[in-house]
Amino acid sequence: MEDGFSLKDATVGIIGLGLMGGSLAMSLTGKCARLVGFDSHQPTLELAHSKNIIDHAQPLSPSPFGRGARGEGVVDLLILATPVPSILNFLEQLPAIISHPCVVMDVGSTKRDILQAMSALPENFDPIGGHPICGKENLGLENADADLYQNAPFIIAPLERTAQRAKLAASQIISAIGATLIEMTAEEHDRVFAATSHVPFLLSSALVHSTPREFASFIGPGFHSTSRLAGTPSHMMMGILRSNRDNVLSAIRSFRNSLEEIESALQNENYVELENILNQSRKSHLTLTADH
Repeated sequence: MEDGFSLKDATVGIIGLGLMGGSLAMSLTGKCARLVGFDSHQPTLELAHSKNIIDHAQPLSPSPFGRGARGEGVVDLLILATPVPSILNFLEQLPAIISHPCVVMDVGSTKRDILQAMSALPENFDPIGGHPICGKENLGLENADADLYQNAPFIIAPLERTAQRAKLAASQIISAIGATLIEMTAEEHDRVFAATSHVPFLLSSALVHSTPREFASFIGPGFHSTSRLAGTPSHMMMGILRSNRDNVLSAIRSFRNSLEEIESALQNENYVELENILNQSRKSHLTLTADH
């Protein structure tokens, strides 16, 4: 496989035209030679085509790619923009669909299982893991935004087998959509995002689950901001939680320890200690969110 890659001369395929894939397609418009959109939802494909978000619409059903995918021509770069379980399923199907040299990148929220599946791909594939740090609770192509990736961190996680061609493809995609490239290992990625993304979703869900519905009339901005992530559809999170279970459990234990310190201080009426904990938390908040 050649080492060079030119985005402006490449045919890019995006599997999944929801919020992330649709926004990616919108931000790549005019920056590659041809953009092919794959999706199992025909109305989504029709919407993408009618809005000129993609050059060609390709259904995924009834089979994972559909027979037409074989005849669609050479896709130089294939981006998997679906939930984690679907990404893993597509990676299993790719060898039967594509025999030409092809860069494969995903935008999934966990990396270890995906990179392990990528490592089993035949030699004609040049795989690289990816994860943009952006999004919304409202999903679907109708909520896609060409500026969604602008100034967002975009993690790449190369495999040992990842060649220069895939790294160039990923860096050119990230530059074209206005994101910022950060390289991490799959292990480091999953450990970090268990604490900064996956557990916050669970905490938000637990807060909403434990709040009586009759309190609805008294909910203000604080509750709204704290519970925001609970609005994320559960089917989008289940694959993430399953594939990152060990790191999520570790992050939950760490959170529980902190909560128990607060509970103990309040239970024992140790308000000096409680204030110290809250002051430390405020300082940590300022440090953690300084660049956001």
